[in-house]
Amino acid sequence: MQRKILEEIISRQGERESLAYVIDTKNGDELIFSKGKKTKYPELDMEIIDCLKSDRSKLVQIDNKNFFIDVYNPPLKLLIIGAVHIAQHLINFANNLNFDCILIDPREGFANKERFADVKIYNSWPDEVLPELGIDERTAVVTLTHDPKIDDVALDYVLNKSCFYIGSLGSKKTHNARIERLSKKHSKEKLATIHGPIGLDIGARSPAEIALSIISEMISELRL
Repeated sequence: MQRKILEEIISRQGERESLAYVIDTKNGDELIFSKGKKTKYPELDMEIIDCLKSDRSKLVQIDNKNFFIDVYNPPLKLLIIGAVHIAQHLINFANNLNFDCILIDPREGFANKERFADVKIYNSWPDEVLPELGIDERTAVVTLTHDPKIDDVALDYVLNKSCFYIGSLGSKKTHNARIERLSKKHSKEKLATIHGPIGLDIGARSPAEIALSIISEMISELRL
């Protein structure tokens, strides 16, 4: 890899940009592939996009040429709104999957280091802190408080962002009421991106099982 290409990758990673370094293993031709860019091989473009989506580097053969695709994705990020019991289990699962986790809850009695030792905590209202957190297509957002004064504020902001996953805890009745409130400002298409009731339907009952259903749905949205 040329030094100037390495420096470009490092610089653009700092901007949380998903990149792939692609090299022709025979003649050494190399390039950096990013969103919206194309090579002269449509099949190679598809392979690169698949590698970026799956966080997987690999060697591929296109038009009798061998190309190595090396993926440089920014870390996955999980923003959790609400320091409830489910959040403790969800953070454990997400940490093990190498997500950068952030917990947001203005209620210091719930969101504190005694209950959540291994996560960055913001004791702020969502609209006060979310603009600072660099929300992008590698970001998932989960709201858990059941309190519209907190959850709706977060959803109102992130619905205009490119999160790969948005989920909100609550029953079908709760979710329908949530959609009705948010429909005053957001289109049906945007509101349809909210997963609610949250999580895959695995019959979850306990906080740990609900957290498992949430992280499973997140990964499904990310990979499939």
